[in-house]
Amino acid sequence: MTAASREVIKKLLGQIPFTAELYWLARQRGKPITSRFSLKHLQAAMPELVNKATILHQSATPGKNVLLFATLHYWIEHVALLGMTLAAQGHKVTLAYLPYAEWQKPINLFDLRRQNVYAQRVLSQAASLMDSVSFFSLKTPYKPLPEVVNAMIRQVTDYDTQYTLQREDVDQNSEIYHLRLERNTEAARAAWFWLGNHRPDVVIVPNGTIQELGVVYRIARFLNIPTVTYEFGDQRQRIWLAQNAEIMRQETDGLWKARQGTPLTEAELERLRSLFVARQRASIWENFARRWQGVPAQGGEKARAALGLDERPMVLLATNVLGDSLTLGRQVFSKTMSEWIARTVQYFSEISGVQLVIRVHPGEVLTHGLSMVDVVRDVMPKLPEHIRLIRPEDPVNTYDLIEVADLGLVYTTTVGLEMAMNGIPVVVTGQTHYRGRGFTFDPDSWVAYYKLLGQMLEKPKAYRLSPEKVELAWQYAYRFFFEFPRPFPWHLVRMWEDYAMRPLDVVLSPEGLNLYGDTFRYLVGEPLDWKQIATHEVQISGAGK
Repeated sequence: MTAASREVIKKLLGQIPFTAELYWLARQRGKPITSRFSLKHLQAAMPELVNKATILHQSATPGKNVLLFATLHYWIEHVALLGMTLAAQGHKVTLAYLPYAEWQKPINLFDLRRQNVYAQRVLSQAASLMDSVSFFSLKTPYKPLPEVVNAMIRQVTDYDTQYTLQREDVDQNSEIYHLRLERNTEAARAAWFWLGNHRPDVVIVPNGTIQELGVVYRIARFLNIPTVTYEFGDQRQRIWLAQNAEIMRQETDGLWKARQGTPLTEAELERLRSLFVARQRASIWENFARRWQGVPAQGGEKARAALGLDERPMVLLATNVLGDSLTLGRQVFSKTMSEWIARTVQYFSEISGVQLVIRVHPGEVLTHGLSMVDVVRDVMPKLPEHIRLIRPEDPVNTYDLIEVADLGLVYTTTVGLEMAMNGIPVVVTGQTHYRGRGFTFDPDSWVAYYKLLGQMLEKPKAYRLSPEKVELAWQYAYRFFFEFPRPFPWHLVRMWEDYAMRPLDVVLSPEGLNLYGDTFRYLVGEPLDWKQIATHEVQISGAGK
């Protein structure tokens, strides 16, 4: 039988009640149907989790009514582990889920129903402590959704299309757009019905920007239900979280209001210096799990010579990776990041008295979408001699370029923050977390952008940051890298390795709660207190090494 024939049969069987469920019981015998939707680690850990959580729950004070939502197997496993932890602390927990293995690929109804019953069976092991509800099999009355909700669905679908194809232009007739619109609408109907009827005290959703995660977040907020979103960065034992906001926006208003103007200690300065030395050397540092550069720094003058740069002022334009959650919806005055880059190249093509170096993000070597190299080449196939284009795979260290730059241009990349730390005036054109913090230049229109560029290029040295602003940039960088991420025992990547090192009873012991207890309280909606948070940073930092 051909693959096409099997798909036809599955489509037919998917319409017949109980066929998929009976097939799974008879043939799968409790196992996943595909490695792309496997909860085997959670299934193996569940008996021990239930035993430990039950013991802890017996002496816990009753807490909040919490809904967690997830889709895709890795988020379901992580949310389930978090849910069991909250249940052990006395909260009434419900885990809502969608049993999809892929966000960007269609699936026949037969296989989806099999994945659904598989997930139900795995999660049912925790029924004594944590309820579970499948938004896929939830019976909802058909009622038109409010137009404001439909607008939210379309916004998330736009983001999903950009994220998947790694392009900023959205074709609403494309297959991926229709797939994401259908799934996001189904998730919205389920969330609208369930949240409207149950109204938990707090909703916890990973990411909160894209896919069904973004839909559920938006509906919870529209219904005025307190909602917490979370994600993970490069650091092990750290979590990003936001209350009533998308965590991928990385809003640091509260943190900066509480900590702005607080001088760094010598130990804090040394820690920050060490982090950036590691970045320059393209090496791993402390609990960070990623190298930021492909090659170690060679020195600014060597980079200048290798690129053929002369003594004219040098402007460094650092790009982001298209489709990254940290760039979606971040435009301030340009329609897209690509438009900003294209128009900036056109502007500089007429100014031969300065040199423009375009550093395309090294992370593009891992992507498949539109490259910023193509954006530049499309607008100007042959670059003038004073414009250099550095491709993502080129063996150039960005920190060498920072060393010889006179002006920085960025969208949302943290390279802009690092340039400010080196005294370089930085123009920020996208809505990033460090925009408007007192050490960058932040135009809000094309007119303001071009006027600012003209003034800065006329006398670039006059715009070098003062020592006070450089110090402010260093303060902000420390707060963002070391205080904004909160302690958390289990990173999404290698989660079960983390759990083996820090099982539930250890995390919820007095020593564990000293490290992670505040984070769990913030996750269920207790207001973040940034003034209090800094009190044990030294102890927490030591534990994270």
